[in-house]
Amino acid sequence: MNKSELIKRMSDKLDQLSARDVDMAVHAMLDIMADSLATGERIEIRGFGTFSNHYRKPRSVRNPKTGEVGIYKPGKYVPHFKPGKQLKTRVDASREDSPEEDAEERVY
Repeated sequence: MNKSELIKRMSDKLDQLSARDVDMAVHAMLDIMADSLATGERIEIRGFGTFSNHYRKPRSVRNPKTGEVGIYKPGKYVPHFKPGKQLKTRVDASREDSPEEDAEERVY
């Protein structure tokens, strides 16, 4: 699902709000979440999960195209999502209903 699909589903579900209002609400929510993560805050949505920043240590890497070794990559913060217990349970329960689809999706 992408952002436009999310806005469409929400406006279908919320008849009392116009599609423009839902669009503005979704954009505002995502902007606030991005600003919060950018300032180092942690976002916790009960029943859904938490968003936080994880630090990746500086390291030496190899360029796969040229084979050059010893390229330095500085440390950085990256956004991280940890799903909540209710979300994990709900996803797991939905996968138990259709095991034949899981077998088709697996690639070894």
